[in-house]
Amino acid sequence: MSKHVSLLTTGGTIASSRDEHGVSRPVAGFGADIDGVRVREVMSKDSSAMDFADLDIIGAAVSGALAEDGCAGVVVLHGTDTMEESALYVDLFHDDERPVVFTGAQRTADHPDPDGPSNIAAAVAAARSERGVLIAFGGRLLPARGVIKKHTTELDAFRSAALPRPNVLRRTPVAGTRVDIVALYPGADGVQIEACRAAGASGIVLEALGSGNANARVVRAVKDAVDAGVHVVVTTRVPFGETSPTYGGGGGGHDLLDAGAVFSRELRAGQARIQLAALVAAEASAMVVHDFFS
Repeated sequence: MSKHVSLLTTGGTIASSRDEHGVSRPVAGFGADIDGVRVREVMSKDSSAMDFADLDIIGAAVSGALAEDGCAGVVVLHGTDTMEESALYVDLFHDDERPVVFTGAQRTADHPDPDGPSNIAAAVAAARSERGVLIAFGGRLLPARGVIKKHTTELDAFRSAALPRPNVLRRTPVAGTRVDIVALYPGADGVQIEACRAAGASGIVLEALGSGNANARVVRAVKDAVDAGVHVVVTTRVPFGETSPTYGGGGGGHDLLDAGAVFSRELRAGQARIQLAALVAAEASAMVVHDFFS
């Protein structure tokens, strides 16, 4: 039996066109005819509108495609806004040697010089030759884990810290799990953390300052949240580099660690949230969450 690549479409700019006002909107259908590629529409949605239920659908679609006879690999067409989250979600559960390659576009399909076709060609080629969960975009082939979108409009939009993968998780749906992100800033207090707790969050990702620092009021709110059974993971608003719980003084990273928070050494807030949600959905213990992030 001849091998094929399964191409799953989810929407995004690559499957969008501009209306008479210049507004980009997703359109149903892909319409491409590529030798050795089987196209399946999973959804037609802007990635900024996706939620955990959509991630579960994408993950199930990838698993279903890999279960098909003769599937050599999978390509997922996806919007760039949240591609890093969906790619990590698939990576957390991916225990197959065959590749899953995410790609998309910065320019709509009806643009005079679209970038989608070249990205699709690169993704299909990678799906026939590489391993793991990857993002093929703007001439780069990047591992999903640690990737961030670093520019809003440049065609070469993504970078990756190329992090080692932890153990593969048992697939558990994340729909219904609440994990929030709280961004810190000079003078932040604990109000947002307390609001997340009141809303029923099982986890909070703290997008901290510098190498993972806050202030004394935030530290107190983190301790209260951890004491109430909420997992708190610390990352940073700085694009690259490791977080490190080295500062004290009442509001530094070391104080957050003492308050019960876990440090995400390299994953930034978007991907840290996905990983924490998957661990919470799998009912991981605090120790397992700590080990998975560190």
